[in-house]
Amino acid sequence: MKESEAQAVRDEEHLKLLRIGYLVAGGADALFALFPLIYVGIGLILAISGAGSSGRAGEPSPAVFGLLFVIIGLVASFIFAVQGALKLAAARAIGQRQSRTMCLIAAALSCVQLPWGTFLGVMTFMVLSRPSVKDRFDATASPGQLSAPPERAAASLFDEEDARVR
Repeated sequence: MKESEAQAVRDEEHLKLLRIGYLVAGGADALFALFPLIYVGIGLILAISGAGSSGRAGEPSPAVFGLLFVIIGLVASFIFAVQGALKLAAARAIGQRQSRTMCLIAAALSCVQLPWGTFLGVMTFMVLSRPSVKDRFDATASPGQLSAPPERAAASLFDEEDARVR
């Protein structure tokens, strides 16, 4: 087996492993996006039950804390959901060998999640920075590029009518 063939096999195997890693990490992030909804539920209970009581003089109403819980829970859930969607999109892009830049962005954002996200992000940078892998992504990007529009038979919509009238 030639060195180029061995490198091609290695690249395919590494890209397949990266895709699996992003599928698992994206699914885990999507699952973790559900946990902050517990805070939303607790916050709603606090807001509803504390809406009628004013508490002591000079103290904020329990409803304020409930709304704070709701806001924090929704923001955390949204962040995890976006991370999960980005990782699942990166897994799809790696599988189709498209959008290398988006995969690198997903790798950079994965590095924030210690320890597995960092490992996945660093490995993604290592694999996607190889010239042979760049060529694979560039080769699949070429057919999808926009081409020039087809030549029109007539210069305007009315040229055909003008030719028939004459």
